Amino acid sequence: MNSLRYTSKDLETFPQNDGKRYEIIDGDLYVSTQPHWNHQIVSFRLGVLLDSWSRQNKAGLVNTAPGLIFAEDDDAAPDIVWISHDRFTTALEADGKLHSAPELVVEILSPGGTNEKRDREVKRKLYSRRGVDEYWIVSWPKRQLEVYWRDAQTLVLDLVYTLYEKDTLTSPNLPGFTCRVEQIFQDLK
Repeated sequence: MNSLRYTSKDLETFPQNDGKRYEIIDGDLYVSTQPHWNHQIVSFRLGVLLDSWSRQNKAGLVNTAPGLIFAEDDDAAPDIVWISHDRFTTALEADGKLHSAPELVVEILSPGGTNEKRDREVKRKLYSRRGVDEYWIVSWPKRQLEVYWRDAQTLVLDLVYTLYEKDTLTSPNLPGFTCRVEQIFQDLK
């Protein structure tokens, strides 16, 4: 990228209602446009499924597009997070943002090579470094979901499997959570 290093303070100077999402990772600025309709449908559906499970077992909280501020030059806005009540008590600060890693982060891919590289490489590296236990990358055009788990030895989020519509999603990090992947992608236009 360039030699200019952005910080969370810089985000305060950007327009708030311009339809763009601003993120800073390793001091580099990433700007995304408003997501596609299908992106938002998938985000909503997956969020509802996770929220329903989480409310039943009372183990944590789900939120969409929360602010994650890991450091002054690592300020991300993932599509969905799930965080246990235990982690939440120390992660949420007075600014209303999470300042430590949730257990699960979900990114729904936006079209374009730059967007995909950001989610697959840059954000995966950031989430690995900051202690996220599980990372899902969802592609609504391909109707697939990739699941990454944190390797206990390397502390890196490694791909463990790719799921398609007829598969069932479960997770050892979310005991009792289960859903058919096709539920996430139904009614896409």
